[in-house]
Amino acid sequence: QDTDEFILPTGANKTRGRFELAFFTIGGCCMTGAAFGALNGLRLGLKETQNMAWSKPRNVQILNMVTRQGALWANTLGSLALLYSAFGVVIEKTRGAEDDLNTIAAGTMTGMLYKSTGSV
Repeated sequence: QDTDEFILPTGANKTRGRFELAFFTIGGCCMTGAAFGALNGLRLGLKETQNMAWSKPRNVQILNMVTRQGALWANTLGSLALLYSAFGVVIEKTRGAEDDLNTIAAGTMTGMLYKSTGSV
């Protein structure tokens, strides 16, 4: 056979829509943020406790920094991914088209909303 053949439910598309990809995007960003935050927390914990001897208090302080930074980064990136995905789905449903303009608009709106708490 020269072509791939798949059995699709009636009315289903061959590609995933933006709403279906939103779950992968949000989860992936949360996991990436947690991993990056944990590494950053390990770096900060080792830096802040370099004058301490290896003991339980040092280990606990490093572990606290790892979990705190991991949760902070996971929350931040997950929130950004949630905003981006929500804007993308709303724009796609409003326009009725799937193209790069939706991606650009969703990214722009997410950045504007995320930075709106600061100044212009």
